Amino acid sequence: MKIAVVGTGYVGLVTGTCFAETGNKVTCVDIDIKKVTKLSNGEITIYEPGLEKIFLRNTKEGRLKFTTNLEEGIKDAEIVFLALPTPPGADGSADLKYILGVANDLGKILTDYMVIVDKSTVPVGTADKVHAAIAANYKGEFDVVSNPEFLREGVAVDDFMKPDRVVIGAKSERARKVMGELYAPFVRQGNPVIYMDEKSAELTKYAANSFLATKISFMNEVAVLCEKVGADVDMVRRGIGSDDRIGRRFLFPGIGYGGSCFPKDVQALIMSSEEVGYNFQILKAVEEVNEIQKLHLIPKIKAYFKDDLKGKHFALWGLAFKPNTDDIREAPALYIIDALIKAGATVTAYDPEAIPNVQALLGHKVNYAADQYSTLAGADALIIATEWSEFRTPDFEIIESKLKNKVIFDGRNLFDVLQIRSMGYHYESIGRQ
Repeated sequence: MKIAVVGTGYVGLVTGTCFAETGNKVTCVDIDIKKVTKLSNGEITIYEPGLEKIFLRNTKEGRLKFTTNLEEGIKDAEIVFLALPTPPGADGSADLKYILGVANDLGKILTDYMVIVDKSTVPVGTADKVHAAIAANYKGEFDVVSNPEFLREGVAVDDFMKPDRVVIGAKSERARKVMGELYAPFVRQGNPVIYMDEKSAELTKYAANSFLATKISFMNEVAVLCEKVGADVDMVRRGIGSDDRIGRRFLFPGIGYGGSCFPKDVQALIMSSEEVGYNFQILKAVEEVNEIQKLHLIPKIKAYFKDDLKGKHFALWGLAFKPNTDDIREAPALYIIDALIKAGATVTAYDPEAIPNVQALLGHKVNYAADQYSTLAGADALIIATEWSEFRTPDFEIIESKLKNKVIFDGRNLFDVLQIRSMGYHYESIGRQ
């Protein structure tokens, strides 16, 4: 098939590259000239494990191309995917100006039947708005489909190539057939393609992410309670996770969720609910708990240093909101850094991928190290904010030789409590004694 993908951000680039990998001819469109130039020259613009290899293969073989010209990009395309940003507005609602702007432009240049696919995470009713925007300028046949993405940063290629399910919101049988043919190579092992109406598909995406965010915030509340009553959250997690009605995933306590999806999607679903007069109380609590949890380590740090952090220096391992990505949107590490600096402390940080993004955001407010151990020199304590694999089994002799104090505040519960304390460390984590 010939496919156009409008938007070359995280979702757009993964989507376009993976469709090209199955033999489709894909043209990605973006208004950012510098980005398109880089991509056209074979320079990938996001960090995602496994993506660069197939990106380079498909650009080399001519199945994946890039342009800034929308009309050129959609020429002869059977399907156009809209993978555009939907940033939260001041009230938390999703801003649809980019999607509706492109929809308006499409209406002016369509000449034949085409399936227009909302791939971005959008509020309920967006497909209708996109249809109206196109129909204002184009009177021919077309269909608007909702096809939400369920990609996890760090494993997005696997998620796309081997999806748990594909959700397609479309009323038209013609559109359903086109989408079914497109996704057939991805579901050969029998994973379901679930057809539904557009509004249900739009809500499915928000409901999925909000439910996962709810599991995270619930477990973080359990962890806080464990600290107060003397229980061990790891034992509680194992106890409830073995119940197949609950499941083991997303029950690991920490310092809150971040990234581009969960915070934005929870906010957007709250706002969408309020627009129809419904008070989504659980999600408001989820959001409130998460904001508090991002700073859960700060009182522990202050208590250890007798509420005086002025002049103290901290080593920080991890800046991205999760491992295997360079995404720092709503990353708990940024909240920790801000609180420490406001308290008069300084920070030297290391992250395998996210340092350039933090430098662009914070500049010289933070010192940056070339590796995890270089952060430790002269530091009063080590703080762990992201669970990168290389942090899980560090050389504790090097840590001891460089830290001023054998003190670790672990926001991701990487180490065994008894083992690390047997080495003489003052070690504090989440929900464990």
